[in-house]
This record gives sequence, structure tokens and C-alpha cells, in this order.
Amino acid sequence: MRRQQRYSPFGPLQTSATPLKILVARTLRLVQKMAIAINIRADDSSAREIERLWDQVAEFEDEPSMRSLGYRPHLTFAIYDSPEIDETTAWDAMRRAANDEARLHIEFRRIRWFAGPPLVLWAEPTTDQALARLHASINAIIDPAHCRPHYRPGAWTPHCTLGTRIADANSDAAMAFARSFDQNITVLFDVVDCVVFPPVRVIAERRLPPVS
Repeated sequence: MRRQQRYSPFGPLQTSATPLKILVARTLRLVQKMAIAINIRADDSSAREIERLWDQVAEFEDEPSMRSLGYRPHLTFAIYDSPEIDETTAWDAMRRAANDEARLHIEFRRIRWFAGPPLVLWAEPTTDQALARLHASINAIIDPAHCRPHYRPGAWTPHCTLGTRIADANSDAAMAFARSFDQNITVLFDVVDCVVFPPVRVIAERRLPPVS
């Protein structure tokens, strides 16, 4: 990272970023060496299912990693560290890629992990053509050479992060938890956005329309 007006930790949803907001974010990014990410996130109440998993995974962490972000469950399409890609460029790519897309109901049936270190647990979405289409569209607009390698075409693994601070001593228990997961969770991802981090700061966001 993501209808009646709902709580957003970053204020009212907007379709584009204000020039002042972008200027402030750009200045902070240059000074603090922040990265840019473009995401689809879940502001819908169905995201509570992922948040429950956050809390379960936090039992294996040295401190809860996802709650501390102050940000909703999400899937990230690209992360840019390159100074050649600014917030306006990244948001324009996300906005254009999502122009004809509707809200996505994403199903999760497995928990997997990146070995790290540190070990990272994540929920694996079932195959979804819309996610692949959005990722491909973004990379057709911005040269993926500017993106972090793990998010480039052929390397990108769609994932909804559950915990990034698994303590080494808890790695085996965390992997056992992942293997034992036998639920079927469906979450509505209803907002696309552009953020800078760390800490997470939303620069621009747009609510996706319902499926017609």
C-alpha cells in the first residue's frame, strides 16, 4: 500500500497530489534518502483478516512491524530509489495503469516467506490477471531499470506482507505457522496510491470504482 467515507490514517482520499505536498515529499526524500512505492491497498473492512494475521505474526517478531507503519494492508507494484524517478512520475504511472481498473477482490490461501535475513512472512494472492496487468502497465510506462530488482518483470512476486522483523530465534516457529495456515481469505483492495518511506507518507491516492 491500499463506498461510504471511511477512516484513513492519512486524511481524505484524493485523486491527485497537491503541488505543495509533492514538493514537501520530494525535499524530505532527498534529505532523508527515502524511497517511492506505488501500491494497491485495502481500506475496506475486509482487510481486518490480514490485520489479524499481522497480529499473529507479530508474536514471532522482536517488535510488531506492520502495525507500526500506520498503513493499510497492501501489495506493492514497484519501489524506486533512483533520483531520476520522482513522485510525480511514479504517481502518473500508477494512475495511468489503473485508469480502467476496478476494485479487486483478492483471495489468499497460503502464507509464504522470504528467507532474508530477516525472515519475512507474507500472504500469497491466488493468480490474478489484474495484478499482473497493472504491474506490466507500470513497467511499460517507467523503465524497470529504475526499479528495485525484486520488483522488475520476471522477478516480481505479488505479496501482502505480514511481518518483516521475525526474530532469528523464532524463524522455525514462524515457518511452521506459515505451513499450518489453512484458511481462505478474500480482501477487497480498493485504493491505489503513491507513498514515500520510511516513514510511510501517502503522496497521492485514488479510490477505484466498484466492478460494474
